[in-house]
Amino acid sequence: MAKKYDRLPMVARDEWLWPVEEEVNARYKRYAEKLRELAGEGTLGDFANGYRWFGFQRDEALAGWWFREWLPGAHDVFLFGDFNGWQRTGLRLERGADGVWSVFLPDALYAGRLTHGSLYKMHVHGPNGWHDRIPAYARRVVQNDDTKDYTAQFWNPAPFDWGDDGKTVHKSPLLIYEAHVGMAQEKEGVGTYTEFAENILPRIKAEGYDTLQLMAVAEHPYYGSFGYHVANFFAVSSRCGTPEELKALIKRAHEMGIAVVMDLVHAHYVKNMNEGLNEIDGTDRQYSRPGEAGYQRYWDSMLFDYGRNEVTHFLLSNVKFWLDEFRFDGFRFDGVTSMIYHHHGYTEFDSRDKFFGADVNTDALAYLTLANHLVHEFRPGAVTIAEDVSGMPGMALPIADGGVGFDYRLGMAIPDFWIRLLKEVPDEQWNIWEIWNIMTDRLPGVGTVAYAESHDQALVGDKTIAFRLMDAAMYTSMERGKPDLVVERGMALHKMIRLVTIAAGGTAYLNFMGNEFGHPEWIDFPREGNGWSYAHARRQWSLADSRRLRYSQLLAFDGVMVAAVKEYGVLAEPYPWRLQMDEPVRTMVFARGGLVFVFNWSPADSRPDYAIEVPEAGKYRLLFSTDDEEFGGQGRQSATTEHFTYEAEGRHYMQIYNICRTAAVFKKIG
Repeated sequence: MAKKYDRLPMVARDEWLWPVEEEVNARYKRYAEKLRELAGEGTLGDFANGYRWFGFQRDEALAGWWFREWLPGAHDVFLFGDFNGWQRTGLRLERGADGVWSVFLPDALYAGRLTHGSLYKMHVHGPNGWHDRIPAYARRVVQNDDTKDYTAQFWNPAPFDWGDDGKTVHKSPLLIYEAHVGMAQEKEGVGTYTEFAENILPRIKAEGYDTLQLMAVAEHPYYGSFGYHVANFFAVSSRCGTPEELKALIKRAHEMGIAVVMDLVHAHYVKNMNEGLNEIDGTDRQYSRPGEAGYQRYWDSMLFDYGRNEVTHFLLSNVKFWLDEFRFDGFRFDGVTSMIYHHHGYTEFDSRDKFFGADVNTDALAYLTLANHLVHEFRPGAVTIAEDVSGMPGMALPIADGGVGFDYRLGMAIPDFWIRLLKEVPDEQWNIWEIWNIMTDRLPGVGTVAYAESHDQALVGDKTIAFRLMDAAMYTSMERGKPDLVVERGMALHKMIRLVTIAAGGTAYLNFMGNEFGHPEWIDFPREGNGWSYAHARRQWSLADSRRLRYSQLLAFDGVMVAAVKEYGVLAEPYPWRLQMDEPVRTMVFARGGLVFVFNWSPADSRPDYAIEVPEAGKYRLLFSTDDEEFGGQGRQSATTEHFTYEAEGRHYMQIYNICRTAAVFKKIG
């Protein structure tokens, strides 16, 4: 066995990994060898320039446009569109030795015909016959309102004016606002990038979130897929506007000091042949492995072949494209668990062996490590987040330590825990130790995004926390001053759950739009089963804006909670410091960021003159409480009362009114 100082730092620090040291070393070696193979004497950024070579590229020296596409299995390829009267076989491409097909369109012949907004496609003859296809590197793809067919669009606008955009990036801490542009407006219809910039960005800023995570950015044919069945990886979803309008949104966010992270889907692609990559060269083995190995049966979609250099080139070029052309500040990589295991995560991760061996897709792990290398090389300071439910060792550790290189992992066990608890256990039976252990179950040095719920819990077929707690009462009893025990219990627990999650659950925090004020309805995209209605594919901000309704009180609490976490650097400390766990009273006390958090989960047991331990001697005052009247509570704790500590057995204590179903936050003032 290698000496400790010879080991990768990731292994040297963790004895649990020593028995699998060879596998960890092999994983790192595969990445290092692939990096040398692809980057050569240059950088990985030099390699990831496919978007500057494929598709339409301007050649000023020759005065015209090149069009190139990688189609190694094709027999014949043609380019056609409105510029040549839609003659499918009028413009033949020439095949290069590497399977790249190309054609040059001189201005002398096409200047008046191939113009900004022109529509075009490829006509590809391959082993699967003749098919009209959309190029893989198409920058713009639009749908015909009548036929619903998708077509590529030649996009050559005036250069976008970024001004003095500073590319707002910040790795830590992150207060993430997860949003879907299309369903962000209150109207029953698809929202636009421009509307989002005008109407939603100011809300995000006012609520204190510093990072916007945008979903469904890349073009996808089925709106109801939430953007996760991507067809065109270099095209902005045209439902919501133009690429320039998305750039304007990002520029405006940066002006507000908000970083913008893209939800990047490289785990799979849509199986549709008319819109996407599937069999684009006529074979089943271009972007995927052949046969069943290239199919994700759980998602009914196609898998990328991460072991093929040309596919890696395509994906890495896509990563760089979004950073370069749109100035995104990083990525949340979707479906990482599906990528890194051949079983796609459909197993119990109950032993160390599950993270190594034949079930692991080592090519996918190498690709993800390369992607992280590229992101941080090209945009130092950019952030990457892994959606991995398995807990793969090293996922959110530096590459140099032997890790995969993500800055953060999603703490996916936390929302799963809350939903299970709400579904299966009455809150009078909640175990405070179980809550504490779930919140703090993370490895040192591993950035973790905590969240109580995301878009997953808001989808039709599931329920948000607010909906599970209050259900039908949200339609009848959310008026302020109208007594309702279901609503009062629900609001109390909604606030407590969110506060304990942000205060103890990780080193970053995520909220899905509308959940901060307990949005009353699920997300249901237009489909045949609901008459193609947009009634539930929107967010009803007017509910939170109304001072007559309790939604505004939940929104006010979220704003104060986020502001306190930012002001006192709560997330900058790796872990909360447990001070007290009183099971009979169902009360937990912990400190973080210089604040003392007290959670009384009991539904009925309030205690006056209740002694809690605090980290330091001195004088404390209530900063805020979930029971404050402005948040819909009864105001039973005073923010002006000064609590003086006393010493007992070498520890410091103070007395408070410990109210049932209430969380209180105290700060030391002297």
